Amino acid sequence: MPIKLPENLPAYAVLSREGVMVMSDDRAARQDIRPLRIGLLNLMPKKIQTENQFARLIGATPLQVELSLIRMSEHQTRNTAAEHMEEFYRPFDEVAATGEKFDGLIITGAPIEHLPFAEVTYWQELQQVMDWTQSHVHSTFGVCWGGMAMINHFHDVKKHDLPHKAFGCIRHENCQPASPYLRGFSDDMVIPVSRWTEMKRDEITAKDGLSILIDSDETGPCLVQDEAHRALYVFNHFEYDSGTLKEEYDRDVAAGTPINVPVNYYPANDPSRQPINRWRSHAHLLYGNWINEIYQSTPYDLIDIGS
Repeated sequence: MPIKLPENLPAYAVLSREGVMVMSDDRAARQDIRPLRIGLLNLMPKKIQTENQFARLIGATPLQVELSLIRMSEHQTRNTAAEHMEEFYRPFDEVAATGEKFDGLIITGAPIEHLPFAEVTYWQELQQVMDWTQSHVHSTFGVCWGGMAMINHFHDVKKHDLPHKAFGCIRHENCQPASPYLRGFSDDMVIPVSRWTEMKRDEITAKDGLSILIDSDETGPCLVQDEAHRALYVFNHFEYDSGTLKEEYDRDVAAGTPINVPVNYYPANDPSRQPINRWRSHAHLLYGNWINEIYQSTPYDLIDIGS
């Protein structure tokens, strides 16, 4: 939670520059408490696992969060029970028809990165979703393929195939320590990476309005802020559980798919040993900071979102 200080107190400017959460008296006076409405557009096959991962992170703050589960209207999943989908999910066309608005929306990844965007069966509807966020969502968080889709849609940044899978716990650099989204972050950190594609650094920096917050010499940009579209794009997986990379590795080994042991994940690089979670604290920081930024800046009246 932010600390409330008078704007003319020297500590206000000092702490603001350091990235500490501060709120002025005037800003605090305008903030009334209501539940934050966060939508999760879940594009992953294992819906329940993904729900748990994101709910764990956005539910770890003192704020009350109302989570709404959303699916693509026409795309059917084979990995989650139809009863679960019917009870807990609403198709996007139904959500859009109501005109309701959200303080935040997470667009997850999807295991389809080998396909050109235009060949994804629900690409046209996803484009509608991304355009809809500009008038109906205060802040949008695109994750892995979801982030790649957003940065491509809004800025025409291309997705590039990698010669081999980027796979493991990769060290990254905190490029903007004073960013409100990186409050409490170390100067460098380890983040799970699992993808066959990348977004190139020079193509991102060539676009106006995009700012790289977290980067890696090994696997490239990780977290990008798009202020004009009130969006964050993260290409790696802060949300992963301790065993998610192991599940992916075991699946590929069982299927006979060529795959390297995920780097910096198992002790002594030995898949027979229990993997070590080195990213949990930064995952909570990132999503907690995102929720806090939404809380401080979203309109109290939902109707004013996007206006």
